[in-house]
Amino acid sequence: MSDLLERLRSRGWRLTAQRRVVAQVLDGDHVHLTADEVHARAVQRLPEISRATVYNTLGELVSLGEVLEVSTDGRAKRYDPNAHHAHQHLICSRCGTIRDVHPVGDPLAALPSAERFGFAISDVEVTYRGVCPACAADQPRAADPA
Repeated sequence: MSDLLERLRSRGWRLTAQRRVVAQVLDGDHVHLTADEVHARAVQRLPEISRATVYNTLGELVSLGEVLEVSTDGRAKRYDPNAHHAHQHLICSRCGTIRDVHPVGDPLAALPSAERFGFAISDVEVTYRGVCPACAADQPRAADPA
């Protein structure tokens, strides 16, 4: 489970009712919601919360480095509260489901020094793509040859 609420408290970030609800909606494992999904879930907890407040709060959380903004293939940005634990993403190329994964080894080691072109590399992002089990189950089966 992400520790987003605790991290925000320890930073002394003012947790208004609206900010708390947004943080609660985002808190958890494998959470990668769009801003509209965050808003829809936040309204269930706090009906008067506005879309603008949700968007502004998400922007603040990203600026603070407490939430990651994940962009995938032209789809809506998603927000990941797992900002302080090294991980990569596994994305379904059909429905867009995102899961956090923790591969073994150093991804930077896979890049030969000749391919670094003198860069001082500060970060590595690896994205794994495939088809999730739900989408694979929905796939029409090929007809048997006659």
